[in-house]
Amino acid sequence: MLKSTNKIETNKYELEVEVDAAQFENAVQSTYRRKAKSISIPGFRKGKAPRKMIEKLYGEGFFYEDAVNALVPAAVYPAVAEAGLTPVVRPEVEVTSLDKNTGVVFKMTVISKPEVEISDYMGIEIAKNVKDITDEDVDNEVNKLRERQGRLVTVEGRAAENGDTTVIDFEGFIDGKAFDGGKEDMYELKLGTGYFIPGFEDQIVGHNPGDEFTVNVTFPENYQMTDVAGKPAEFKVKLHEIKALELPEVDDEFVKDVSEFDTLDELKNDIKTKLTERAAKNADIEAENKLYDTVIEKMTAEIPNEMIEAKIDEMVRDFEYRLSTQGLNLETYLSYTGMDAEGFRKTFRDNAEKQVKLRLAFEKIAQLENVEVSDEAIEAEVQKIADAYKITPAQVKQIVTKDNIMDDLKVEAAAKLVKDSAKIA
Repeated sequence: MLKSTNKIETNKYELEVEVDAAQFENAVQSTYRRKAKSISIPGFRKGKAPRKMIEKLYGEGFFYEDAVNALVPAAVYPAVAEAGLTPVVRPEVEVTSLDKNTGVVFKMTVISKPEVEISDYMGIEIAKNVKDITDEDVDNEVNKLRERQGRLVTVEGRAAENGDTTVIDFEGFIDGKAFDGGKEDMYELKLGTGYFIPGFEDQIVGHNPGDEFTVNVTFPENYQMTDVAGKPAEFKVKLHEIKALELPEVDDEFVKDVSEFDTLDELKNDIKTKLTERAAKNADIEAENKLYDTVIEKMTAEIPNEMIEAKIDEMVRDFEYRLSTQGLNLETYLSYTGMDAEGFRKTFRDNAEKQVKLRLAFEKIAQLENVEVSDEAIEAEVQKIADAYKITPAQVKQIVTKDNIMDDLKVEAAAKLVKDSAKIA
């Protein structure tokens, strides 16, 4: 039974919940029946020892902890709904009083969904900018095809330039001492890619095959090898060879080799059609994002940080799952990228915050617009989820509740209402 509700701060509440002596005794008795099966006491068959005998041997409170834990979902959590709160994370529950004659008193700290206000969400005006596809855009795509068909050939009689691929030996020194991982022989490095430490590639430009020279750079502060991060280094470099990309002529024969078309004009027309379709799709996505940003701007709510952290948790779990399908785990991924767990989580924060705000906005709009969802729509969504994950509808219902599916469909319906009413020019 809910005894009291106290608002501690915005969206944070402290509830006091009382379970009477009879309910507590029922929970203790249920715990005894469950645990007694595995208890052996001399003079009794296993599982047949009376409760009073067990309590005499192990203490009156032997079953109390498990009984209290059993009361939380059955008797304590319903008090949250009675208080009119919607938890965004699992409530913290603490026992403040326990007596077999009077029952149990719980203190529960609840972070609840915020109150949301929103207006003027119908008929939002959004400008959609569709990129015009030019001949230059088409030529750039043709050049990409051309570069993919190019081959590296050795260049003689000139110095290295940006865009060249150089073959070099190098060895790095910090304070006059060689460091681990700083030496390679016959290494192929394409200049201008920014693949190496900032400034390294620039200092190769202008050198000729056979040149031996020194490159001076400073490792970035956030460099993945922490023992050299932020330190100045000197590299001894020898340039062996310069290679440049030799490109094929763009003519009808080239077109036949790289595509299903017979002429350059046919290829260009196809490229222009695809670029135009892509530009229209990108414009739609950009306009939708502008619309959603405007919806968020029209919403007022004090959002608990716990909601955003919970969304980040969800996104990280999804990322880990996708890594697992590639045979990787998060720890390996972080070692490759040089990030720590905290920095990795930060990469999700902006998107998580936007998703939380947008969800709250559309939930409120669904409420204001009296959006309803039919049982048929819910069953169709269950089947859709089942098909996507190759499981049965019954299995879906064991994982996702009907209320969760209904809430998701209401949010989708509210989003559609807003999008359909928007004035996109």
